[in-house]
Amino acid sequence: MKSPITSLLLILGIVSTNAFVPQSSLQKTSLTQSNKNLSPSTLILEASSAKAKKASRSSWAERRGIISPYASESSNEVSGGKAPKLIIAGAPASGKGTQCELIKEKYGVVHLSTGDMLRAAVAAGTEVGKMAKDFMDAGKLVPDEVIIGVVKDRLEESDCVECGWLLDGFPRTPAQAEALASAGVTADCFIFLNVPDEVLVERVVGRRTDPETGKIYHMTFSPPEDEEILARLEQRSDDTEEKVKVRLEQFHANVEAVKGSYTDIAVEVDGTSKPEEVSQTIMRAIDSVLV
Repeated sequence: MKSPITSLLLILGIVSTNAFVPQSSLQKTSLTQSNKNLSPSTLILEASSAKAKKASRSSWAERRGIISPYASESSNEVSGGKAPKLIIAGAPASGKGTQCELIKEKYGVVHLSTGDMLRAAVAAGTEVGKMAKDFMDAGKLVPDEVIIGVVKDRLEESDCVECGWLLDGFPRTPAQAEALASAGVTADCFIFLNVPDEVLVERVVGRRTDPETGKIYHMTFSPPEDEEILARLEQRSDDTEEKVKVRLEQFHANVEAVKGSYTDIAVEVDGTSKPEEVSQTIMRAIDSVLV
């Protein structure tokens, strides 16, 4: 029995009788029970939403001059139907943010950082969120056992279970890696972006921000052509050589031990290559474990 909306659309000739059925379902003899329960309008809205998200991710890559070879592929096609479980690590300015966006674009995974997860847990008022809030309100560091609880709860949510996940910069310490394993959280691939310290320092120290637009420039690699923009650029207070070296020391103090926790699934990638070349190496590594 067609709904009044469906009947009207068919009479007007706007859609065919197959318009409300996902393309993959047309190849099957019957619809799944979940699709039977969806109204035509719901199916149209879901398809529109998915298309918009994909267009947004492709636009993000194109603005950076990175043309993804995966734009026409669905996440299910490229992952073989398996929900990827990934961890990516890299020092400040290693290019981790760019690669996270490209991984999301290809595999459709949920991109997760501890900061975002903590804030979401606190806002949701979960048990571990309330514990984290107590420490945060007191100006104290949230202990590992609370952070692990937040991460474990988040990874058990339906979007992570169905789509897979990408842990960005976590675990940071060997204690966190051990606690994560003890909580039963395992990954398919651990990606490490390897960039020499002198390159990282150059990348960070040369960064400048336009206070009016928020756009980030680099005085060596991508300076503004407009003299007016150049004159108003600002440098972040922590983007000095001294402060960068302190952050790198902290990073190196733990990263080797963390990598040691994932020896069997670790992939080390040269982060000094062009973003698209780094991406291709990462994708090959991920694809090899999802077969």
